[in-house]
Amino acid sequence: MSNILQTYWTRIKQFSPNARLYLASAILTGAALGVYQLLFNFYVISLKMDVNIAGQLASTNSSTALILAVPMGYLADLLGRKKSLIISGATVSLAIAGMVVWPVKWILFAMAALLGAAQSLSAVTMSPFLLENSGEQERTYLFSLGSGAQMTASFVGNSIGGNLPTWLATRQGISPTSSPAYAGALAIVAVLSIFGLVPYFFMKMPHLEKSQRALFAPIAYAAKKPVMLGKLILPILVTSIGAGLLMPFMNIFFRVTYLKPDPVIGNLLAWGALAMGVGLLIAPVLADRIGKIQVVVITQGLSIPFLALLGFAPWFWLSGFAYYIRIALMNMSTPVYQTYVMEHTEPESRATVASLVNMANNFGRAFSPSISGWMQVNYGFGPVYAGVLAMYTISVFLYWKFFWSVKKALVPKPAPAD
Repeated sequence: MSNILQTYWTRIKQFSPNARLYLASAILTGAALGVYQLLFNFYVISLKMDVNIAGQLASTNSSTALILAVPMGYLADLLGRKKSLIISGATVSLAIAGMVVWPVKWILFAMAALLGAAQSLSAVTMSPFLLENSGEQERTYLFSLGSGAQMTASFVGNSIGGNLPTWLATRQGISPTSSPAYAGALAIVAVLSIFGLVPYFFMKMPHLEKSQRALFAPIAYAAKKPVMLGKLILPILVTSIGAGLLMPFMNIFFRVTYLKPDPVIGNLLAWGALAMGVGLLIAPVLADRIGKIQVVVITQGLSIPFLALLGFAPWFWLSGFAYYIRIALMNMSTPVYQTYVMEHTEPESRATVASLVNMANNFGRAFSPSISGWMQVNYGFGPVYAGVLAMYTISVFLYWKFFWSVKKALVPKPAPAD
């Protein structure tokens, strides 16, 4: 343990000023968005809309992110990393505020689309930004620590978020599950998320060369290296289909299946975020010792039995325990794989590949939530979990087949033109 802590401290000291500012922002925004992720579905239901609408809103969010991934990759290069991060963060706050101020169905869908656009811009910016502001030794630690810091902050957000509607309702003399209580909590989220932008203004970024701003770069890159690109994004695509079936509805699952109130669900999701944060902090150490792809295959493979236990456990405490283990194992390898992808992509193609990876990550989430909402209304959560288990199993097999079972790894850094 002392060696692990010493290694971490050494890597953290290597972080650039921009990387440290990014971590500060990740903590602030993670806490705010933790509240949002917990309460938004409950807010929709409190407006007399059913779970189908919640699923359609989630699909709208991801569909927009999917459609705009490539244009946002170009926009991120055009604006530069700093401006892109600031604009995306401000737009997230604006979208959440719009949902609170105008709680009308079509406005919710419009704001979900705006939120998807902002998240797309942030996603295609983040991985190239982290790679450009880190060295080879500390890179995996930065990717993992960034995600871990955000998840740990989300622990605080979920802990507060589960109780926030009750506190607001008590002051106003209304029900804690009423729409005004949820709206007040989300309004606080919109205000607090603005503070996450402050560290970005202190970043000093190098000027981006015009040669790196190619509008049709995604098409050119796909034509140049279709096999490599397919292998890099196909497992993410399959995972996204499974994730879209379940992840947007975890709070509803615990409410419907075990009849638990908001504070209990909030605390459960909060501790889940903390478990994920711990897993993310362990991941780079494991990657140093056994390899990046090995970490991806082993941790995601081990998460599948716990996913089954989570969905079909007869007792709440057992399902909650499985949730903690599953979320830590499944997600701890995400930044490790992001690092792997960026390291195996030429510098001039990183924003392009980040755009395509983001498209794959949002493809399943664009339509799966709508399907899941329909399945829940008509058949419950059983078929939903069966679909998730199938998709995650296929994804783990693809990671193993493409990257672990072959002796020759992908060739990093610039390859000669064909």
